[in-house]
Amino acid sequence: MMVVALAAPARKVSVMRGRETREKEKDELKYRLENFSMNHTEISNVKILVAGQIGAGKSSFINSINSAFQGVIDCEALADATACTSQSFTQRFQTFHISNKSGKLPFVFGDIMGLEADSVSGLQVDDVINTISGHVKEYYKFMGGKALTSEDEYYKEKPSVSDQAFCLVYVIAADTVHLAENNLFKKLKLIRQRISDQGIPQVIVMTKVDEACPLVKNDLKKIYYSKKIEEKVQYCSIQVGVPITSIFPVKNYHNEINTNDEADVLILKALDQIVRSAVKRLEKGTYSLK
Repeated sequence: MMVVALAAPARKVSVMRGRETREKEKDELKYRLENFSMNHTEISNVKILVAGQIGAGKSSFINSINSAFQGVIDCEALADATACTSQSFTQRFQTFHISNKSGKLPFVFGDIMGLEADSVSGLQVDDVINTISGHVKEYYKFMGGKALTSEDEYYKEKPSVSDQAFCLVYVIAADTVHLAENNLFKKLKLIRQRISDQGIPQVIVMTKVDEACPLVKNDLKKIYYSKKIEEKVQYCSIQVGVPITSIFPVKNYHNEINTNDEADVLILKALDQIVRSAVKRLEKGTYSLK
């Protein structure tokens, strides 16, 4: 079963309506992902890097994936519960395994410091590139305004194929995407340009859809009928350069005490396409980013 992402509109019909969420999809998605196996002799896990704007919910997205598989709210990746988004809560590079009730699945997410619009302070573009290519050792604390260099003890000179990430996920908040400064989009475009030459796939996960649209806030099933969400997806595609087919609106678990099928399906659909994209790149072998 092929997962179809948001498609560009050919006429004045919402691009979202072709992907109506159905509860039965959850079991199908979980089954396919839980039975995924690596066909690579050198590595046992698909490694994915998560980057994005401060406060968009990078860590919460990782937790939400685990929650969807486990049926309970997971909070392994520490996330900021405050409304302040002026500084990244995540300061160190850390990896997290995705797990279901039976144990670990072959998916590993790398979580890094959030991107700031300021070109001088915050996470640097070179930090993202180094992390994707496997040069950054786990638990390295990012130095806002200063990128990791080969002289640092946390720099891995010769990363193995298992150290590298094979898909980059941008996490962008739907409720603030129109307010994001141009410098932030410039950073994302620069990252995109530098890794596209190596064929590294890029996916956008658009979070906080409930905060961006009252219709969706009242009923998550309406997400594919929301013109507001559709407009934000199109705007994000134009600003970052990622095709609409690679943009996935989701609702992270934030203050819920229980999971629900509608949120799970959105999250699992995004993960399914992320994994597909990463595997295609992985099949091409190792790479070196300049």
